[in-house]
Amino acid sequence: MVIPRIVVAAPSSGAGKTTVAVGLMAALRRAGHVVAGFKVGPDYIDPGFHAVATGRPGRNLDPMLSGEERVAPLLAHGAQGVDIAVIEGVMGLYDGALGTEGFSSTAHVAKLLKAPVVLVVDASAAGRSVGAVVQGFVAFDTEVRIVGVILNKVGSDRHEAEVRAGVAPTGVPVLGVLRRDTRLTVPSRHLGLVPADEQREQAENAVEAAAELVRAGVDLEAFVAAARAASELETSAWDPAAEVTPAEGGRPVVAVAGGPVFSFHYTETTELLTAAGAEVVRFDPLHDPLPEATAALYLGGGFPELHAEALSANEQLRRQVATEIAAGLPVIAECAGLLYLCRELDGHPMTGVLPATARMTGSLTLGYRTAIAATTTAFFDEGRRVRGHEFHRTAVELDGEVDAAWYLPGGVEGITRPRVHASYLHLHWTASPDVPARLVAAARVHAGLEK
Repeated sequence: MVIPRIVVAAPSSGAGKTTVAVGLMAALRRAGHVVAGFKVGPDYIDPGFHAVATGRPGRNLDPMLSGEERVAPLLAHGAQGVDIAVIEGVMGLYDGALGTEGFSSTAHVAKLLKAPVVLVVDASAAGRSVGAVVQGFVAFDTEVRIVGVILNKVGSDRHEAEVRAGVAPTGVPVLGVLRRDTRLTVPSRHLGLVPADEQREQAENAVEAAAELVRAGVDLEAFVAAARAASELETSAWDPAAEVTPAEGGRPVVAVAGGPVFSFHYTETTELLTAAGAEVVRFDPLHDPLPEATAALYLGGGFPELHAEALSANEQLRRQVATEIAAGLPVIAECAGLLYLCRELDGHPMTGVLPATARMTGSLTLGYRTAIAATTTAFFDEGRRVRGHEFHRTAVELDGEVDAAWYLPGGVEGITRPRVHASYLHLHWTASPDVPARLVAAARVHAGLEK
């Protein structure tokens, strides 16, 4: 399979990798290319900006959450019908899960995809020394093919000449030079960028500014040529229809929370639910009631702590969710969904489904987790082992005895009922396609389509 593809990486976080990757995606689209955007790792926010830039769903490539064997098939799936795939890296090029020698790093994904790499280097505080940085990254792992450099945050023509002189001996071509640009400042908060779904106009303005900067400073033809030089990829496209088998006779409604609060979920989540036989209906818990004929509910992640008052103000939905869950509505809730099912969040009433209260804290919980299901539910059997990811600054305090969702290295986490599974852990369902299938099966029972 021939897929023109290229990885945009950096020596470290903060080099401007996201700005450059998003700008490249948008500039290529404006030049007439059909572009697919991907993000290495579990991040939800950058793919939202990729979607704004490309006009297509943003997707993630994460060996830790999906498995190494699915990375190339997921790329092929998301790249169907496009003429170039741009893959934004995570952290520094060789930074992966702690203690794993780079597992799930950008370099790891680049090697799995046999993809060339363009290195974005922050040149704001260096001159010729940038050449040493580039040479070091080239030599560190010769299986990683660095085919170009984009110099970011260059201050002047003299500065550019000095940096170029340092890079020249490496033999790595400079594909672009970007000057400092204050228009590229996008809204930020305690966990990084504000999701594009929350500040759509600001996100579009930031993407357009990045595209203009890239158009002016990057040799797009050389960039595309590097992507087209990628070798053939021996893989078949991942197909959600091959992962699950839908039942015959009716499609139960699975309501999927969205909008500014619940913007964190992987694109393949709804694809798997649809393939499993569900009619997926999105709704915004800030304003909407529960969709008509809802037979199951998926509450993904986001930043509900910043919208607690507005979420609480939608009393109709809060009452509906509580009533329907009491009547047996199947629910999977991840992170933000867990908080929404609590009695309150930072003093604001939530649905009250779970005997717990939630609050913001001053500490960040972030990282991959290996978890074992602590309780059998409609979706997981006790003892099931999964890999997930946590990403939050909130804490949940129990008001009574509960059945936990997961055993983690540090103890138990989450709350379950027979048809409710609520926890902080985010899963990529491509590694566990039976989970969406079981959610849809439970929805069929709740809707009266099966016994």
